Amino acid sequence: MTEIKILKNILAANEGQAALNRERFARHGLLALNLIASPGAGKTSLLERTIDGLAGRCRIAVIEGDITGDHDARRIAKTGAPVVQVNTEGGCHLNAAMIGEALREFALAELDIIIIENVGNLVCPAEFDLGEAFKIVVLSVPEGDDKPAKYPLIFSEAGAVVINKVDMLAATDFDLAKAERDIRKINPHVPIFQISCRSGQGLDAWLDWLVRQQKDHAAE
Repeated sequence: MTEIKILKNILAANEGQAALNRERFARHGLLALNLIASPGAGKTSLLERTIDGLAGRCRIAVIEGDITGDHDARRIAKTGAPVVQVNTEGGCHLNAAMIGEALREFALAELDIIIIENVGNLVCPAEFDLGEAFKIVVLSVPEGDDKPAKYPLIFSEAGAVVINKVDMLAATDFDLAKAERDIRKINPHVPIFQISCRSGQGLDAWLDWLVRQQKDHAAE
């Protein structure tokens, strides 16, 4: 019973901070996205392409979550976007309190979108609300088409799914139709984007969707 109580207390505390983060985002008309994927799925590459593709249309900042190090944050800094690194020092996910602290480093009134790149993991981040408008799940072709069936919770909570590295389809046995069917069984109406960050395939549809979400969110 003690372990269950502790877990409930942790989740309750996180929900309280997530609500504060959500209020802060709303006050500034910010669209906040929680980017979740396995290690190596291409989250940072997607961020680089997104920041570049939306230059002049949306002002984007990034919170980079990693267990340790700042490699991805340095990549994002080269784009010119504001970025804050959060290291969990062993933790398998970001929590709302970490995001609340990171937000102090940004001039929120000068931004349109904040993208949180969570720690590479398809399990733990599903349990923790950060105050975001949407969770965005990135699935890459080299990982295999079985991931939606194996990790249904995160796909059920996704506000959008990006299938990345589609330029590698011919070199793998990834069944795109099967992956999409499995995602639809879990989350029938979620937008699915087929993207190659290397070639640029599919990026326009993803960027246009983001712009629409940002405008809708700012108008609320």
